[in-house]
Amino acid sequence: MNPITQVIRATRPIYRKLSTTAPVAAAKPLPTTGMSFELSEEQKALQDLARKFTRGEIVPVAAQYDKTGEYPWPIVKKAWEVGLMNGHIPEHCGGMNMDVFDGCMVAEELAYGCTGIMTAMEASGLGQMPVIIAGNKEQQKKYLGRLVEEPIVAAYCVTEPGAGSDVAGVKTRAEKKGDEWIINGQKMWITNGGVANWYFVLARTNPDPKCPASKAFTGFIVERDWPGVSPGRKEQNMGQRASDTRGITFEDVRVPKENVLIEEGAGFKIAMGAFDKTRPPVAAGATGLAQRALTEATKYALERKTFGVPIARHQAVAFMLADMAIGVETARLAWMRAAWMADHGIRNTVLASVAKCHASEIANKAAADAVQIFGGNGFNTEYPVEKLMRDAKIYQIYEGTSQIQRLIISREIITNAMQSN
Repeated sequence: MNPITQVIRATRPIYRKLSTTAPVAAAKPLPTTGMSFELSEEQKALQDLARKFTRGEIVPVAAQYDKTGEYPWPIVKKAWEVGLMNGHIPEHCGGMNMDVFDGCMVAEELAYGCTGIMTAMEASGLGQMPVIIAGNKEQQKKYLGRLVEEPIVAAYCVTEPGAGSDVAGVKTRAEKKGDEWIINGQKMWITNGGVANWYFVLARTNPDPKCPASKAFTGFIVERDWPGVSPGRKEQNMGQRASDTRGITFEDVRVPKENVLIEEGAGFKIAMGAFDKTRPPVAAGATGLAQRALTEATKYALERKTFGVPIARHQAVAFMLADMAIGVETARLAWMRAAWMADHGIRNTVLASVAKCHASEIANKAAADAVQIFGGNGFNTEYPVEKLMRDAKIYQIYEGTSQIQRLIISREIITNAMQSN
């Protein structure tokens, strides 16, 4: 029997207990036993499942997908089969209602194998999140239920050619005509853009430029195969090449009023609110990449010899490994706290930004240091660390650049200081 199959059969009875967690609208009660860093038995089983899946299914083919740029449908389908996809979907849609924390554990393990493949899977979670936090029961059952019933993915369509960090600058427009909305505009850098079954789309519905962002935009669920929806060519990116990134054009796309999330004008809050739950998994992914860099660098440093001893015995290299370990541990603690806050109903906007910013920079430094430890070999595609360095960069850019994260954090610090005076 396939080792992965054995793991799945052994852990599934425990793993499925995760579906008994509280509904997404309800937060966990704060524990009264004080701080604990110990995982539950269910969490250990989930982590072990994700770890074995990564080592058995992702690591052996990561380089291949990096070279070809193909979307990893075979891996996505296997992950869906064993329960490593769509964990956050509510129970009434057939999902497991998984905590943000547990999803982050899975993300870190998958990212260890390949962040391009992990992003292909995790981006669907970003597309789902607006529907999870703002969709009504009918919308959730229809669109989230599809993802449970078959191995398909969703996408989050907000970024445009002229509106990245400046979300309020979105120019895609939606005009109401009878019981429908007509969407026209162009989105850019949409992960899963060419493979998604449906999209969350943010569009301006109030043409008044003086209208505040909190009222000017509306969130829509748009199906990929509707007339007027045209995904562009797959972008050839520096790293995370297994991820499908495209521009999407919307030309007179008719969207029924039933596909509006909450109400007209609520889109900006929905789009931003999703990040509180999706930035911790991004931070976890960056942590997984940093952990892989540390693992590969340590192994190589013990094998490669100079001056008669392994290079790990030279303090210059040993201290680089120590710094990498410090970064990995602090990045992991950061995503853990941000995820824990989200699960317990505590506003985590700042901590989600701290985790995302810190982990993304740790990933880049760890990958660069790993290449340095490998020396000339690190610059060669026959070794794994050059891919880590290429894959790491996007963590400082997508789901809010490191500069935007600092803006969020600093604004909160200043506002709190002014209010306390």
